[in-house]
Amino acid sequence: MPIGVPKVPFRTVGYRRKSWIDIYNRLYRERVLFLGQGVDSTISNQLIALMLYLSHENEKDLYFFINSPGGWVIPGIAIYDTMQFVRPDIQTICMGFAASMGSFLLVGGAITKRIAFPHARVMIHQPAAIFFGGQVTEVILEAEELLKLREVLTRVYAQRTGKPLWVVSEDMERDVFMSATEAQTHGIVDLVAFE
Repeated sequence: MPIGVPKVPFRTVGYRRKSWIDIYNRLYRERVLFLGQGVDSTISNQLIALMLYLSHENEKDLYFFINSPGGWVIPGIAIYDTMQFVRPDIQTICMGFAASMGSFLLVGGAITKRIAFPHARVMIHQPAAIFFGGQVTEVILEAEELLKLREVLTRVYAQRTGKPLWVVSEDMERDVFMSATEAQTHGIVDLVAFE
């Protein structure tokens, strides 16, 4: 029998009695965010709304835990842009696996505040597209757009890791899997936790 989303007791300020709320809402109140799935428009909009709301409350750091196989590029870039826009620093923490767009969001955390758990894995690569047919001109336009997105992602990785653009560009030609320590050496994270 699945346990569903666990509930925890929480006392709202001004109330005597505790109420039961799901654990994620409780953690949001502590400024802890999670990406535990592929990036799509729905989770992107939810995370953006949480970042904006919590940054409006105060300027304490946000903690963004990432365990994601990647996902859509445009919704991921929207999350990244919001991370750069909000006033509080966003500490990114890789637990499990941060692949593709997950690694892009991981590198987007506040520099010096990007962490990987010791057994975490990170993977970077170039964006991919699936062409479903259609007219040749449409395929060409999509390919041109894909190249523009690749350039954006490459420049961000280079800027945030301190690696030369040509090194990042070569790395993104294929899937590059890294341990937490290798991700630190590569500049994607600043610290491996518990070391």
